[in-house]
Formats: sequence, structure tokens, C-alpha cells
Amino acid sequence: MSSSTRLELSPGPQIRETPGAFPSTPGETDSPSVVSSQHSLSKAVYERRAEYTVPGKIRIKVGTWNVAALPGTEKDIGSWFVEGKGISESLSVLSFEDKDGTTDGQTLEDVDHQEARRSKKKPTVPSNDPGLVPGGEEIGLYALGLQEIIDVSSATEALKPYNDPWPSRRWKRAVEDALPEGYIKVAEQQLIGLFLLIYAAPRVAPTISSVSTASIGTGLMGYLGNKGAVVARLVLGETTRLVFVDCHLAAGAEKANLERRNWDASQVLSRAKFDPLYNGAGEREETGESIGGEDFAFWFGDLNYRLEGMPGDDVRRLLMLHTKNEYRQGGPSKRKISAELALQNKTSSNDTPNDTDRKSRILHHIHPRSSTETPPSSLASDTLDDSSDPSSLQTTLASLLPHDQLHQQMQTRKAFHDGWREGPIDFLPTYKYDVGSVGMFDSSEKKRGPSWCDRILYRTRRDKLAYEEKVSAEEASRKRDQEMKSHGIGDPAVNQEEVLFDYDPTTDGDDHDYNPDADTEDPEKVTTAAGFQDKIHLEYYTSHQRVLSSDHKPLDAVFTLNYEAVDPDLKAKVHQEVARQLDKAENEGRPAVTVVVDHHHDQHAGSKSSSDHEGVDFGGVRFDSPKTRTITIANTGRVPATVGFTDRIVSADQKSGDAPPWLRMHFDRSSDKDHPASEPHDVYTLEPGDAVNVDITLHVKDIGLVRMLNEGHANLEDVLVLRIHNGRDHFLPVHATWLPSSFGRSIGHSVNVPGGGVRKSQDGNAGSQGVKWSAPREIFRLTESIEDLVERAVAESGMKADDEKPPWEEVGWPFISLAEGGKENQKCKERVREALDNDTPIASAFPAEMGAMQRAEAVATTLLCFLTSLQDGVISETMWIELEKIIVQRERSKTHLSADDERMQILDTLTASPAHSTSFTFITTMLVKIISEVLSQMTDESKREATRTKFEEAFASTFAEIIIKALLPTNAKERRTTQARRKRVIGVFIEELGDS
Repeated sequence: MSSSTRLELSPGPQIRETPGAFPSTPGETDSPSVVSSQHSLSKAVYERRAEYTVPGKIRIKVGTWNVAALPGTEKDIGSWFVEGKGISESLSVLSFEDKDGTTDGQTLEDVDHQEARRSKKKPTVPSNDPGLVPGGEEIGLYALGLQEIIDVSSATEALKPYNDPWPSRRWKRAVEDALPEGYIKVAEQQLIGLFLLIYAAPRVAPTISSVSTASIGTGLMGYLGNKGAVVARLVLGETTRLVFVDCHLAAGAEKANLERRNWDASQVLSRAKFDPLYNGAGEREETGESIGGEDFAFWFGDLNYRLEGMPGDDVRRLLMLHTKNEYRQGGPSKRKISAELALQNKTSSNDTPNDTDRKSRILHHIHPRSSTETPPSSLASDTLDDSSDPSSLQTTLASLLPHDQLHQQMQTRKAFHDGWREGPIDFLPTYKYDVGSVGMFDSSEKKRGPSWCDRILYRTRRDKLAYEEKVSAEEASRKRDQEMKSHGIGDPAVNQEEVLFDYDPTTDGDDHDYNPDADTEDPEKVTTAAGFQDKIHLEYYTSHQRVLSSDHKPLDAVFTLNYEAVDPDLKAKVHQEVARQLDKAENEGRPAVTVVVDHHHDQHAGSKSSSDHEGVDFGGVRFDSPKTRTITIANTGRVPATVGFTDRIVSADQKSGDAPPWLRMHFDRSSDKDHPASEPHDVYTLEPGDAVNVDITLHVKDIGLVRMLNEGHANLEDVLVLRIHNGRDHFLPVHATWLPSSFGRSIGHSVNVPGGGVRKSQDGNAGSQGVKWSAPREIFRLTESIEDLVERAVAESGMKADDEKPPWEEVGWPFISLAEGGKENQKCKERVREALDNDTPIASAFPAEMGAMQRAEAVATTLLCFLTSLQDGVISETMWIELEKIIVQRERSKTHLSADDERMQILDTLTASPAHSTSFTFITTMLVKIISEVLSQMTDESKREATRTKFEEAFASTFAEIIIKALLPTNAKERRTTQARRKRVIGVFIEELGDS
């Protein structure tokens, strides 16, 4: 199971060929036509990056917790992870002397009382806890890794093909409620029970870019997500790469389990893939797309490494000798622990051993040599430091850590050996505890041995390179040894006395790579991939022993990172300087063109004149009325120029491409057959003195755009980018004034338009006097005009030759056009729409010589277009839902209604909106009159009835689809049933009026 997602918080150094880029200065060997792109400008700026970076400092808190899918664990997240609470100073070697620790005079709640009041609905940390680890606004970046937010032991959960979003939402809400105000989530990734969250302070979030996350499943079958890791990569301040790995490796104490853990870790390293990374010069980085290419990495989670080679019971009892002191004498928890200890510590004598003796005996059982190395228990503990005191926690931890599998695997180079390190472990093992207990290790029947399963490792770029150099040196030494042996040096047959020393690079030198003291050293400079000098220092690494809601104790670490960050203002200043320098270096060898715009004078009210607008001005533009302007591109330079329109710079809500959807360009010549592979659009090569004409046509046809233009939510303005390859781009502004249309509106708005049409209502008077019409004027005028024109067309048809086919023989006429299409037909429809918008007579839209049939078809087509464009339809979705409910009830009850009753039901529903009801009446009445006119010319009764049936069927089908604005079911059978019901709603009125 592997997936990846990407989040871009800020416009990071992504490569992009930005229009208008300045050419670079040609070198001695450069061709005169070689110019710059945004790439060269960015590269020049990037080379001066030292001038616009400033020192930055940030605290990074990394936390990990296996919540065991237990309810209520999220209640504790804010207390320990954000506020630093829940730490037991007596059960940790770590010093917290630099923390204030004040509790306003109140005493920290004791362990017994804390355990007794534990609740799933409230935090379990002790009351009056001041918090000992930095948190709140002191932290610039919070990285939280959770494991088992759902039960991964359940096969049902592990085999789910998706992530259950509910647990992650619950945890996000808990974290966000606990964080200070203004913190922003910059990364998130879930894999079944694994969940990684990264939040940044308000001052830090804007400086984060190139965020990429991924999931790597290593569980069942090696790929499912019950085990594995979620990873995130981000770039801080445009300079420093950070990687965070939250993992849950294979469980179990057997050798096979250990090997599987190592395998899981190797799979995470090899399969984690991030999105490509680009530097400030716009160049794709060779590294950064996988773990290992970062500057600083943090690997945390339930790594599941155990304590090896020692009895688990002994470890439990040894550690509980320390934890029992946290409880009151005689308390239930202390009695339970004492009973556990008594089982192991019975002696043959009547002497009752004290705790120091018990620790010594257990230590001797674990380490037989310790009896000769440990001072007598009778020696007063206050004369010894913690490292020498056999009864101290530090001594106990020191005796256990050599058995830690993780350290052993690091030492033997089987896992986490390539530069990974860990802070000093000065806290108790984090697993496994009784839920609700501070110090009672697993008291269940299994009595699992305590282990440091939960860990936080980190690695710098320097650590990884140092390891790689060491491996290279060892390999070189090995090859030298082999070469020496091949020459007889070091051969057993050679006299050993002649050999001064014997060196084996695999065994000599350091015993291992893991250095537990490395983390306490002063921070060293780390040279980042970007060439900056950063420093990192581990401040705190501890567990939160007094968090009770899981069988794992949460763990966190606080790092201080000193890094170089880009200052946007300084970078902008350098960018301007570089741009000016490159601009100054331009020469005459670059292609140059001149663009001439053919200006048209548009006197339409509300449109700008050509002199008021630079670029291509289309003046006033109407719905579905194409308008064309011409530009001429002339090569006025000394070298051939390859030109073509390229992708515009668009915002997130705009459609990309070389032109907006409502604009198209046409060159008056064929494009080049061979053009640059980087340019997806057609290009045209002009020789010096050559020119090409381009027709730019603006056509607003999309009803969605018409609505937005009518409402003022969109405009007809854009900037075309004319790319001159190896030259300077030309920006060509395009502007048009939208002339409001009656199309694309709702019936409710249309009935408020005053006399004079929508164009006259631009002054804002529309609707100021309330409802002005019983139905949209457009529907009334169109239906009335169609009735009149059909009557005239039928009359004209009767005067024509007998062999000429009458129009009504085409079922569905006049809504099915019989006239030839073409520019004149299109112009007629444009003039009809213009008559509606300006409230002028429709008859004036037609030339005198045009017959009634062609006029009727033009008006009928306009009516269909108008009804289709209505935002709410003649029968709105709400109305149809109510109508269909009535029809379905009638069908189920098998009630047969007369046509009158059926019509009454429909009208009762429509009368809820009088404007819709009246519009419906206008349309159905018009359809009946058309059918009546068609039938009036027929004398054959059987033909009349057949024609009536066909026309009624055609009209019902056509108008049911147009006037009812409601989605059809996706199921084919249900879809057919719904279509039949809609046709019946129209058909019952046509039949009734036709019979009357």
C-alpha cells in the first residue's frame, strides 16, 4: 500500500517559464538569437542568494504516541504534547532545572489520587502540573506521529481499501483545540492507524513550501497498511529541507520479528517517494524526492524494538522497584506492585531484603558480573553519584540499555546505522503498562517485558555523508588489503615477524557506529543541500510517564534549529537588480516583432471607445453573437522570429490555456511542422519583413458564463501572451463590454424587469417597484409571435404550388428548423434576441423578404434557447419533486383520474408560484394553437388524428425536457419512468386544449 499527496502552501521555487522573461547576456560563443527565459533570471537571482538570506531560529517539537485505539486518549494530547505536562521528575534522569515549574502555590497531584480519578472524558495528567517541556508559542513547528488511532489488529480495518476519516478528524480537532491561536496545519497523512500531523506557527507557515507526503505500507503481504510509515517533506525558508517519518514496525519478541522490523525500515527508506523538488534557480534537484536527500530528518513512532537476552519478569520487577516509590504506603497500586515483587524476592532466610538488595540481586541475575562491580548495598547512597549508586534509576537504565535491540541493530549495521542517532535515554521504557497506571508494568497473564518500543531518532545531512565517507574508506581499505595479499603481503606463509602490525578494517577501530554521547555534544554546523550552514541541537528527549490513557507512554523531543531563511523583501530587491542588469544586456540580435491591432469604432452604449483601451477592444458584446477583431504581427527584427500564443498566467479559478473559453484565434497561414518541444501550441516562423494576420473571435455562448456576466460576477477581460521564442513576450490585453441579456436569468428576476428590456434596467431600477409582470415578458412575446407567424405560415403554404411540401409534414415544426442555416439565419436569431433585450418589436428583426415559415422557425428556436437558459426552469426542481410525489402516490394506489382532475392537480402545485404557472399556461396554449393551425389544413380525418398524435408526442417530449429543471435518475428503468411522467405533465394540457 503506497500513496502520495501534495500540498503547496506558498509559491516555492518551482520552475516555470514566465511570460515576459528577460533574455540572458550572450557569451562569446553564444548565437545572437540566444536569449534568456525565466530560468536564467531565476538562476542569476539564485546565485546571489547569500544577499537575501537572514539567520532564523526555530524550535521543533516531535512527539510520538501509540494510543492503542483506546477511547479518550485524545483528551491527553494537548496536555503532554502542547503544554509539556505529565512528566515524572523522579522517574526520569533528565534535569528540568531550567524550567520554572511554578504551580501558583498549589501542590502537584499525587499518583494515587491521579489514578483514582482517571476518566475517559478528561485529561489524565496530574492536576497542578506546570509543564516541564517547552510548548505553546515557544514552538515554531509541531510534528505529531500517532499509531493505532484505529484497531490495526482487526483484519477488517487492515484490509479496508480506504482510510476511515472519522478518527483522524477527532485527533485533528483535539490537536487544533490545544494549539495556540493561529497555528496552521501544513501537512497531514494517514495510513490506516498511522497518522502524521504537522502544524506551524503563524510566523513560520508562510515560509514553508514544497510540502509532499506519502504512505508506505509494509504490513500484511508486505504492502498493507496495518504496519508501515507515513512521511512528509517540506522546505523551510526556501533553504532547509526537513523530512518527518512516523512509523509502526512489526511487533513481537522473536528473532523473526526483529528481522521483519529491520525489513520494514528498509522498505520505508526505499519506497518513500516525494514530489519533485526545485531550487531557487528553477532547476529540478537531483535529490529530495526520497528519504536521504533532506538536510534534517526525524524518524519516530512505535519502532517495536525490545530488550533482548534477559528475562522479562526480571526487568518488570527491577523497574517496579523504582515506580513503587511513586505511590503512598498502603495504597492499592503499591500493594499490587509489592505483591508482584514478593513472588520473586522470597529468600531462604527470614531476612526481608530491602529495595537496594532486591535491585542488586535482579541486576546480578541479569548481569552476573555486576556483583563484583557494584558497591555494597550498605554504603550510604548519598555518598555516591547516580551513576555509581546501585539503587539509582540511572544505574538501572544503564544496565538495561545494552540489551536494547535498536542499539544493537545500529551497532551491527543492520538498521538505522547510516547516520541516525538518538538522544540519551533517561526515562523508563515506554511499553507496556496497565492502562490507567503510572508505574504498573503489564500485569496481565502475558506479563510482557518492558521495552523502549517508542523512539525518536534524527539525522543531519552531515551525519549521512559522514557515514557514507566511512563506508567508502573501509571499502578502499578492504581493496588495499586484498591487493597486498595478492602480492604476498599478509599471507600466512609469510614470516609473521616481518609484519609490523595486522589491521582488519571490519573489526579494528571503533567497536560500532552508534555513539550514545554524540547527542550531548555541542551542535555542529551542517552544510545543507542549498549550501547554507545550519545547526541543530536536541534540548529535551523524554517520556510523559504520568499520562495514563494508553498502555504506551507518549514520548517527545524538542530541537532548536538555527538556519538561513530567505527574506522576501531582500529577494525582491535582488530580483529587480538582476532584471535590470539582464534587460540592459539585451542586444539587437534577438527576434523582435511589432503587433498592430485593427481598432473598430463601437458606439454602443456602455462600451469603451478604442482610444480608451489598449489592446484588442471588442466593444459591446451580446449573447451568442460572435465578434471578430484582427491583429497583424510583423517581424521588424533582423533575424527570423517564431511566434505563437502560449499559456496565460491564470488564477486558481480560471481555465488554463492560450485563451479563455470564450475566445479563439485563427492565423491566416499554416503553422510550422517542426516547433519547439517545450511549446504545446502552434507556432509560426516569420522571416524579417514578413507578417501574419490573426483573427481573434469573441463568442459568449455558455449559459453559465452568461449568468455570471449578467450578475456582475465575471467580466470579458483577459491578457493573451504572444510568445516570441528567444525574444521578449508581448502581452495583449483583451476587453469587451457585456451587454446584459434576458437569457440565463430566473423567472423571478425576469418578471421584475421594467418596460424597455434588461438593457434599460442597467440603471438599477429593475425590481424597485416589485413584480411588474405575471410572467416573463420574453415568454409572452415569443409565444404570441410564434402563434401569429405559424398562422401566417400556414396561410402562405396554402397559396403555394400543390407539389411543394408544407412545413407541418415535418413533425415537431416549427421547433425543428426546415430552413437552410447560414449567416443570415444566425443574424435573424441575434436580432430576435436583441428585440427581447431592448423590448422592441420582434417583427423588426426580420428582413421584409423573409417568409413567415423562416420567421416562425427563428422565433421558435429562440424560445427553446430562452427556456433552456432559465436558471430555475418553468417547472423548478422543487415543484417537480412535489408533482412527482403526487404522481407516484396515484400510481401506487392505482387511482385513475379524469383529464380535468389530473390537470387540476398539476395546476394546484404550480400556483404556488404564479409566474411559473402563467409561463406554463402561455407555453401549452401556444402548442395547442400550433397543432390546431396545422390540423386546420387537413381534410382527411384519419390523417388529422395521426398528425395530432405525432405532434402531441413530439411537443411533449421536447418541452418536458426543457421546461422541467430537475435531474433525471441514473438508473435506466427509473429514468424512462420519470421521462414518461414529465411528458404526461405537458401532454395532458395539449390534449385537453386541443379537444376543446
